[in-house]
Amino acid sequence: MSSTAGRSPDIVVAVDGSPSAQEALRWAVGQAEATGGELHAVTAWHQPETYGWGVVVDGVDWAENGRAVLDQALAATLDPAAAAAVHRHVVEGHAVQVLLDAAADADLLVVGSRGHGGFTGMLLGSVSQHLVAHSPCPVVVVRAGRRDAETQPATAG
Repeated sequence: MSSTAGRSPDIVVAVDGSPSAQEALRWAVGQAEATGGELHAVTAWHQPETYGWGVVVDGVDWAENGRAVLDQALAATLDPAAAAAVHRHVVEGHAVQVLLDAAADADLLVVGSRGHGGFTGMLLGSVSQHLVAHSPCPVVVVRAGRRDAETQPATAG
């Protein structure tokens, strides 16, 4: 995912299936179309960690679950032609590190303001907040519940 002179910009968008991520995906598609960029949708997955007495979880294909989340988000959010043009990446690891690695050679990182976890009502989730502070490229944070012209992403970088 690197851009060089004369190449189209690489745009990385974080996808976790949340409403905020769906808005980020819509915004990123529009940005890729406007700039001629290549869009890379990234979903991070990791096996749940437990401390002390562990719960045994057998028969779960965590990578396949990640692929399903990504495929469902693309199908629910984009028209088939736009979804077909997206490069899909399902990567094992914590979301922050996976996205920082994906953004290392990218021109832009797009994330939703809130994922599935955390506390509702917060302006930024812990992942988006960490990425804004540490990303090697500019970051656009898109809030859920806003559409097209109303969407006013915060940028950092």
